[in-house]
Parts: sequence; C-alpha cells; structure tokens
Amino acid sequence: MHTSLPTRQLGSSDLHITRVGFGAWAIGGGDWKFGWGPQDDSDSIAAIRKAHEMGVNWIDTAAVYGLGHSEDVVGRALHDLPAGDRPYVFTKCGLIWDEQNRAAAPSRSLQPASIRRECEASLRRLGVERIDLYQFHWPDETGTRVEDSWNTLVRLKEEGKVRAIGVSNFDVPLLERCEAVHHVDSLQPPFSLIRREAGAREIPWCADHRTGVICYSPMQSGILTEGFSPARIARMGKDDWRRGSAEFQSPRLERNIALRDALAPIAKRHDTTVSAVAIAWTLAWRGVTGAIVGARSADQIAGWIDAATLELRGADLDEIATATERTGAGQGPQAPATQAA
Repeated sequence: MHTSLPTRQLGSSDLHITRVGFGAWAIGGGDWKFGWGPQDDSDSIAAIRKAHEMGVNWIDTAAVYGLGHSEDVVGRALHDLPAGDRPYVFTKCGLIWDEQNRAAAPSRSLQPASIRRECEASLRRLGVERIDLYQFHWPDETGTRVEDSWNTLVRLKEEGKVRAIGVSNFDVPLLERCEAVHHVDSLQPPFSLIRREAGAREIPWCADHRTGVICYSPMQSGILTEGFSPARIARMGKDDWRRGSAEFQSPRLERNIALRDALAPIAKRHDTTVSAVAIAWTLAWRGVTGAIVGARSADQIAGWIDAATLELRGADLDEIATATERTGAGQGPQAPATQAA
C-alpha cells in the first residue's frame, strides 16, 4: 500500500513499514486472562480505519488476543478495503488457550503441528490468503526444540502462507539458534522508557544481523500518556490485566509517572504529545524499525501519530536520560545507540 508517512525496511525483508503500527491487543476485549476490559468492536474497527487513513501501513495482532477475537475484528476492518490498499497484517502463534476456561493462562507451545493449525486458523479469521509477518509469541515450554519449530515457519514461508517470519520475547541465545537455521526477519521485544532491557543485548544483536525490530508497549500500556493517572487505574475494568502489573502499583507507579511528567517540556518544544515523545525515544535506537501502538478508539490515534515523523535531538535524548536517572523509573540502558543517518 502507499503511505504518506516515512517507512523503514523491516530487516532484510521486502516489507517497508511505517515507524508506527497499529497494535490490536486491547481490541481483543476482556473476558480472558490478559484482557483490557470491555471493548466495543465498532470502536475498534473505527480506530483501525482511522490509523489506516492517517498512513499507518501495518497492524500487529495475535491469535491469543481475545482468544481469536482480535483477529476476527482486524479481518472485519480489512474486509471492505481494496486488496492493494490494505495494511500489512502481522500476527503470532504459540499461545494455546483453554476453550473451557477463558480465565486460564494460555500455555506456550511451539510444536510443529500446533503451529500449522494455528496458522490456518489465523488465515481464516483474518480473511487473508497470506500473513505478511508470522511470529512466535513466546518461547516454547513443551520441550520442543526451537530448531524444529523454526523450520516449520520456514516451510510455511516457502509454501506462501506467510511472507516473513519472526519471533517475539526471544533472547539472544534463542535468536542465534533460529538464525543458524534460517534468517530471522524480525524480533518483537517489550521496549519503552520504563522497560529498556532489550536495548542492552537483543536490539544490538538485531542491528548487527539485519533483523528488524518492532517493539511493543512503547507507552508502557498507557502510563506514558498525558491522560494517565492513579485515578484511571481505579476506573479500569475488573478484568483489565494492568491492575495486577507491578508497573501500575507503588512504588513503581509513582516513579513511572514522574518520568512521564519529565517528557512534557520536550513535547512542548516539539509541539507534540508526551505519547509521541515516548514512542519516538524507542525509534531513536539503532536497530529499531517500528513501534506497535494501541488504540481503542479513533480519537486516540491523534495522541501518537506524530511519532511517525518526530525526530528527537541529541539534547532531548540527554534530557530524557537525566530524567530516568533522577526518577529511578524502569531498568536498562538510559540512552540509545542512535539510528544511522
């Protein structure tokens, strides 16, 4: 598809993606282990279409989000778009849920037969003939060798069911084992001003191996936004997973909010939002291709779309590093090894 926003090549693949993509975790709704509380599907579809109208050219979802529901909603949002104008669709496999107990934590399985079943189910729910990027969601816990799992993705790519193949939440040793079998097109790590750990090892590894990086939760699931406050936590749905997250509880919560507040002067200088600054910080790292940003309604897109074009200056990055040191928020490197010009 054509877009007015700048794009970056995803690793060495033939995908050129905008610096921000639409994250479809929250639109899976509530009523499952890692849900975000109640969500109106019409709002979700409107959000996807608004992001598309503003130039975002990729959507990241997963089979497990809403136990299939997020993929269904994405499929409905794409249905009426001409094939040549559809955004890329990225999804994930490897989390198996219990149909009889939606509240149970999904199990982590990368068994070859399961991967194939999940791929076919995702193709049906999304209503597409090929998945643009198919990813392992988490490392396997069944004892399956990652080489056997990765070979299955390679075969799915050779068969034309998927276009590019990647992993999520993998460390460097697992990346190296996959790379020895076939090139890893992308890694999806958690990465934000609060969760910076991937900046120490995984992101540099990807930069050195031409593996793209699409980071998730760059706004730390809502904390690094203007509208976030402790009072908002009290208004979250009882089935919102964030209620149980340590980052949303004392003492981390207060440190995280202090860091968020420190971004406001930078946002003002650039005439943009705190959210856009937080996302742009992740995009300043050498090796990071794009950031996955969620929205539950169309009007939320305006809060972060500037990140697609915002370039932070050296002084901005220094100021942010000082703020992370002062507030004590998060863990990991405080300043990026910046993108090559």
